[in-house]
Amino acid sequence: MTRNPADLLLNEHLDYLKLTSVKENCQPLAVESAANHWSHLDYLGRLLQGEVAARQQRTIARRIRAARFPVIKTLEGFRWHWPQKINRLQIQDLFRLRFIEEKANVIFLGLVGLGKTHLATALGYAACQHGYSVLFANAIDVINTLSAAQTKGTLKSELKRYLSPALLLLDEIGYLPIDQRGADLLFQVISQRYERGTIVLTPTKPSNNGLPSSTVIALSPPPCSIVFSTTPKPFKPRFRS
Repeated sequence: MTRNPADLLLNEHLDYLKLTSVKENCQPLAVESAANHWSHLDYLGRLLQGEVAARQQRTIARRIRAARFPVIKTLEGFRWHWPQKINRLQIQDLFRLRFIEEKANVIFLGLVGLGKTHLATALGYAACQHGYSVLFANAIDVINTLSAAQTKGTLKSELKRYLSPALLLLDEIGYLPIDQRGADLLFQVISQRYERGTIVLTPTKPSNNGLPSSTVIALSPPPCSIVFSTTPKPFKPRFRS
């Protein structure tokens, strides 16, 4: 079947401009437009609305890939019945993401299995959907990466990887023992991000007689929300030598 030269030329123009959604929908919408007596501006508006939505979804997908989440988690999938004591409203308020604009920090401090990584990942996933650059990193992986960079003399440039995103999620702090060199390297990341804000930490709290932590919200300068903590003390990173 021979195609209309005007249609072929239109597709070439749309390919050149990379308007993929417009190319896919211009003909079907033209039929719908004629059937419903849309104005030219209404038709154009519908086409551009679809193109904008498609580009926004592609941008979000790129942010999610760049964040390097181990697995996608959402707040809707969190098990609120464990731990038994948790300030649900406080956590839901974090997902409004005001702490990013306020250059504040978030710490999920608790025992293994309470959902710290789940909440941190879900928080980062929500940030990606709202236009923020995010990076998820495991503490040991950060130490290994920075240690190799220090040996190569590229530590300063490698640090930028963890300092440049709008939100850094640093997981499994204290889960495995680290030496003094590793502690110093990790502290460079934590201290710089902590001072400027927008870091989420998930340090593992040692068990207290085998009982799960209760929930206390504590504030310390710079603004910092602490969840799953048994004591309302300001967070001070401590490492094993």
